[in-house]
Amino acid sequence: MTASLFIPTDDGASHMVSRRANRLLGALSARDFEVLAPHLEKIDLPRGRVLFEPGDDVTTTYFPCFRTMASLLIATRDGREVEAATIGREGAIGGIVSEGNKPAFGRAVVQIGGEALAIPTSHLEAAKIGSPRFGDLFSRYADSLLAQMMQSVACNALHNAEERACRWLLATHDRAGDKTIQLTQEALAEMLGLQRTTVTGVTTALQARGLIRNFRGGVEVIDREGLERAACECYRAVEDHFARLLPEVDV
Repeated sequence: MTASLFIPTDDGASHMVSRRANRLLGALSARDFEVLAPHLEKIDLPRGRVLFEPGDDVTTTYFPCFRTMASLLIATRDGREVEAATIGREGAIGGIVSEGNKPAFGRAVVQIGGEALAIPTSHLEAAKIGSPRFGDLFSRYADSLLAQMMQSVACNALHNAEERACRWLLATHDRAGDKTIQLTQEALAEMLGLQRTTVTGVTTALQARGLIRNFRGGVEVIDREGLERAACECYRAVEDHFARLLPEVDV
């Protein structure tokens, strides 16, 4: 099975990339991955980069690598935003299930910057058609993404600020691959659709209980098990569903 290969970068050079830098790609068969490989490009995604806006034709699919993480956001006419899904190296952003014209419903924004592999969505669609196994993997991933969005709706409506913040910190901690989460409290408030003062109060209380440590520009998870106990059931429901649908993709 191909472990790594040289992939062109956005500056015209080439870079050796492990296929397991993104776990969804790592779950592909060697044959399916080799079909995609010539069309993949390694890019750097800075924090705050908008990958697409509502109504945009989604012509590029992004596979976050390592700690890179993006959010799918729903925006209202008055400028407020709330997160519908979090995507890291377990998945992909854009053009997952649709064929032909792919207008985006929400906004995709990079929350934790880093590397990603990008591919024209047209090549991804062709690979799905050419390999039933490939198409099945992405269909199951699309189902898990939909489940995350549905659970977010319930969570935002039914659970308090602390439970929601703990759920988000846990999901991000899974994708960060480290104890630290490089994200400001202002950004966390935007993701949760809360006032910054509310989030500051929540994170201060979690720190006082020894669950996290706040620092400038981020959060360190101190007591993972305690944070799970403080979170609502939404975190475990989404993770368990993902594990059942995609056992070959280890989050």
